[in-house]
Amino acid sequence: MAAHETTTTTATAPLADTDTYVRVQHFYARQMRLLDTGATDAWAATFAEDGVFAANGLPAPVRGRGNIAAAAEEAARRLAEAGVVHRHWVGMLTTEPAEAGRLRATCYALVLEVPRGGEATVHRSTVCVDLLAPAGDDWVVVDRRVTRDDLA
Repeated sequence: MAAHETTTTTATAPLADTDTYVRVQHFYARQMRLLDTGATDAWAATFAEDGVFAANGLPAPVRGRGNIAAAAEEAARRLAEAGVVHRHWVGMLTTEPAEAGRLRATCYALVLEVPRGGEATVHRSTVCVDLLAPAGDDWVVVDRRVTRDDLA
């Protein structure tokens, strides 16, 4: 199966063990906090050197850690200029073993948008499918596919 294909997880699908599942949750908590606080280089470092970030809201996939960092930095600059903060909320996470010791993680990701002095609103509702590779005691994203619900 290609990394970008989504699957319907059933009760019989193999799941990662509990320790792995918790480690993946911690990975996402750290990763999303880096993005939301504008630490775009550190966020991009959570992707493999040749990692891919693809989304149905982008004209083309972004390939390579350096390009992912540059795209994230540009997005952070635009948000700062607009006086807007984004907060990513990841939930309904499932993890399944994948080829070569990797892991497929699928989750819902909500992007909350908070304008300076304003109320938080749901900016995006998405499904995120990642192919994760072990990196020491942590993970790196080899391939991320984000599907915005409003464009699906």
